[in-house]
Amino acid sequence: MDNIASIIFWGVIAALVIYVISIYNHLVRIKHNVSKAWSNIDVLLKQRHDEIPKLVETCKQYMKFEQETLEKVMQARSRVSEARQNQDVPGLGLAEGALRMGLGQLFALAEDYPELRANENFQHLQGRISALENTIADRREFYNESANINNIAIDTFPDLIVARLLGFGPRDLLEFEAGEIADVSVKQLFET
Repeated sequence: MDNIASIIFWGVIAALVIYVISIYNHLVRIKHNVSKAWSNIDVLLKQRHDEIPKLVETCKQYMKFEQETLEKVMQARSRVSEARQNQDVPGLGLAEGALRMGLGQLFALAEDYPELRANENFQHLQGRISALENTIADRREFYNESANINNIAIDTFPDLIVARLLGFGPRDLLEFEAGEIADVSVKQLFET
């Protein structure tokens, strides 16, 4: 009888260990999906980060009286870069909103400068930044879905026990303020 009880005891322990390992592996996969989604956003933000100074330099040649707007765009770019490097998701959302508003103002002011709108380099940069904005929006959706899956998994029983014991934590969603959600539509700003 002791042998049967011992076998049952060790069988239950083995099943429990296998179950905990399965939960752990599931949580690790989710955590890495969130990291991968963040990396996708990070690459696009870096690309846009590299394009903005080119855009500002092109605009400076034509927009001599709009230095304040150009400076706001560059300051917002710096805040986005800092939040991106620190992986500060809430801070990135705020900085992104300021950058989008600054770019919107910049493109709206460019309407007053026909020579600028006709500049081939400006047209290329406007197209490039618009494409990056659209792709960032798509990647942001994927990141938020991955973060949401992570947050649900670590709050769902029995995964929450393993998550808390092994230090798996929630991930912030990348959110923009309501007035800043709309993408900068460069194409619409320059259609006449």
